[in-house]
This record gives sequence, structure tokens and C-alpha cells, in this order.
Amino acid sequence: MRLSLFTKILLWFFLNLLVLTGAVFLFLNFNQQLPQVFRAFNESSNAIRAIAQLISVEVREKSNEEREQILQRYAQAYQIDFLLYTNEGEKVAGKDLTLPPDILAHLVSPPPNLPPAPGNAGERRPLPPLPPFQAMKFQSDNPRLYWAVVRIPLFEKGQTEPTRASLIAVTDVRAGHGLFYDPVPWVWFGLGLFLLSILLWIPFVRSLTISIRQMTNATEQIAEENFAVRVAENRHDEIGRLGAAINHLTVRLSGFVTGQKRFLGDISHELNSPLARMQFALSILEDRVEMSQRGYVADVQEEVNLMAKLVNELLAYSKAGMKQAEISLTKMLLLPIVAQTVVREITNKDGVAIAIPENLAVLAQPELLSRALANILRNADRYAGNAGAITITAHREKNHVQIIIADSGPGVPEESVSKLFDPFYRLATDRARASGGTGLGLAIVKTCVESCQGTVSARNRQPSGLEIIITLKA
Repeated sequence: MRLSLFTKILLWFFLNLLVLTGAVFLFLNFNQQLPQVFRAFNESSNAIRAIAQLISVEVREKSNEEREQILQRYAQAYQIDFLLYTNEGEKVAGKDLTLPPDILAHLVSPPPNLPPAPGNAGERRPLPPLPPFQAMKFQSDNPRLYWAVVRIPLFEKGQTEPTRASLIAVTDVRAGHGLFYDPVPWVWFGLGLFLLSILLWIPFVRSLTISIRQMTNATEQIAEENFAVRVAENRHDEIGRLGAAINHLTVRLSGFVTGQKRFLGDISHELNSPLARMQFALSILEDRVEMSQRGYVADVQEEVNLMAKLVNELLAYSKAGMKQAEISLTKMLLLPIVAQTVVREITNKDGVAIAIPENLAVLAQPELLSRALANILRNADRYAGNAGAITITAHREKNHVQIIIADSGPGVPEESVSKLFDPFYRLATDRARASGGTGLGLAIVKTCVESCQGTVSARNRQPSGLEIIITLKA
């Protein structure tokens, strides 16, 4: 069934409410059958009833002064005031407090289920059987107080039949310090419902986060030009449609990039022949023109040479990016290839410091790695060769090897660091013809390194300089 994400969330929410309602109903239903110690939810008055039973035993056949002392002892122990009244509203013992009208009405009211008095209205009816210890709770304002009234039997000295009386507990704390209402069981019950709700939502939320995480990883890899990545399309909501759109976008981008590189390679290859003929013709023309005209020929030769250099770099860039899956990688020692590249590319060998272990090996294609190192070293020598030494270091980290080529030049603006490996990107200060840059050098480095299943990045050094970091498999 195809449902929108909003509908799924709404249905899951109502399912959560249904499960929680069922859990509450089942718990309260079965709680009636649990042992007394576990029945805190239905029997919140157990504590005050138990104390009322203890007090009813202790005040049995005691004088009012002794009853006063007993109530004071319980009041100190539980931080609650206790009062003892007959059910005619007469105070027996306890603190002097004005009883609210609701409590006075409850005191003088007959016990529950008491039949009407027989005979005349003024005739005294026989004392009914005492009801079980029952707690009634009240609340009064000005000041805000909380009351609990428990009917108890009161035996006087020499009396065989008890007097109907009530024990009254009063406090300004709603829970009555655990005697009126114990919040702990309800806290645990609420925590249980919260955990149940979390357990119910975990599968739904996890399915969302897994899909979003997969799409995030896929888009990050697409940004790094890894177009082989795919996203699962097994969902039938907006996220599933987004996954299908990402897959479609990946296929289209892969076609565009591959076609672009193929086009660059084809056009570069086709341009090589006419450019070579132009260079040959200009060299002949230079020997035949008059001395006064040779300056014009030199200008044309410079332009043609620049075009030839650009075409060659375009050809190298397109070749490095084509058929990466068919490249065969080999285990090779790193130091020899770095040393060979330095000898070939750097004129001032004393300006380069190499610190690479002799036995450090990497998994790469020799030609591609050499081309990448050559482009980095040429850039460092061109833009920072006069600022200080160029250092090449390498070390192993678990299953990878990091190669760091660092210079002491001025570095690049921070906003340009992430763009250095983009094709045709050049800093504004380097657009002069004298620099000779085409903006493809580091793009070729990135393509060569990724063809070797590695990564390349750049960062500024402190206080000055630029580092290029190549990471390859060991």
C-alpha cells in the first residue's frame, strides 16, 4: 500500500495511543487481582487506613489526655496533624482546627448503606454494624489544606459497644507525605508507559533514519563523483520517491560527466594534429620572415604553445577519468617513485625534503601516482618554490598510507580550499598568462588518485603554506 509519510506518522501515533490505552486498561484490571503490596494504584488510601487502624487500637479505653499524646506522637512521626472526632461532631483529641463544612457534613452523615430508622422520627435507632475503615479525602481553601477522614471505632472505659468516631488527618502537602497519595508508583507507571511508547516508535524512527542516513552517504559520494552508488527504493512514501530520484540523478550525472570527459578527450585528440602542424609551420615561417616581423611570429607561437599545453592537459584529464574500473593496481614501494618524480620535476633538488620510510608500500598504478605527484610538485615549485623548502612525508595509518606534500608559500584563501580540485578553477591572482596555469593540474591529481581508489584533499598550514594530502590503500 502506498501511503504518504504524513499518513504513516499519523497512523503510528494513533497506534501508539491505542497500545498505551490498552496497557493502562489491562494493568488497572489485573491490578485488582494482585497481592495487596502491589495494589498501590487502586488502593492509594492503604497507608492512612493502616495508621487509622493502629491509632484506633492505641486510643482504646484511654483518657482524652492520653489520646492527645498518642496523636501528637503520630503527628511528629508523619508530619501530619491528626484529629479525633465523634460522628456527632464533638472533638475528642487533637489540634484545634476549624473543620470545613464538607467534613462536618461527612462526620454526622450515616454510614453507607444504612437503612432508615424504624418507628418514630425521634426514636433512637440501634447502632448499626461498623463499616470497614474507609478513607474520604477533601480539600479546603484559604488556606489550602488537604484532609483525609477515616471512620474508626472508639471504645471508652467500661463501654462494650464502640462509639462511632472518625480520625481526621490534615496537611498542606497534597500527597500527605505518602499517606494520602504516593506518587512513586505513578511515576514508575508513567515511566513504563514512556518506555513502551519508545519501544513502539523505535522501529518506525529507525526505518526513517536508516533511509535518510543511506541517502546522506549516497549524496556525499555523488558529490565526490562516485556515481556507482545506489539507494534502496523499497519504500513506498516520499522517502522512497526521493531515493528513486537520487538514483535517477546519479545515472544522469554519470552520463553527463562521462560524456564530458569523453568529449574532452576526443576534441583534445583531434586538436593535437592541427596544432602540431601549426607549430611546425610557425617554426619554418620564423626562419623565412624578416627580422622586423619575427616578433609577430613569436607572439603567434606563444599562443599556439599555450593552446597545445591546454590540449595536452585536457587529454591527460580525460584519460585519467575514463575506465577507472579497468585500472590494475599493484603493490609498490613509495620512496622510489617519489624520488624519481622529484628528480624529473624539481630543478632545485636541495629545496625538497623527503621523509618516507624505505619499506612503506602503497596500492596504486605507477603512472597515475607519478602523474599526480608531478602535478602537485610543479604547483608547489611554481607558486612557493622561493618561499622555503617543499617537504614530502608519508606514514601508515591502519590500512592506509597518507602522503603529505607541504610548501611554505602564502597558501590560498580558505573559501578556495574546497575548490582547488575543480576543473579549470584558478585563483584570481593566478590568471596572468605568465603563471602558465590552466586550472587542470589539481583536477588531474584528483582524477589520478581516485583512479587508484584513494582520496586527496588540501588544507592551509600555519603560519603559512599549503598541504596536499593523498590517502592510498596500504
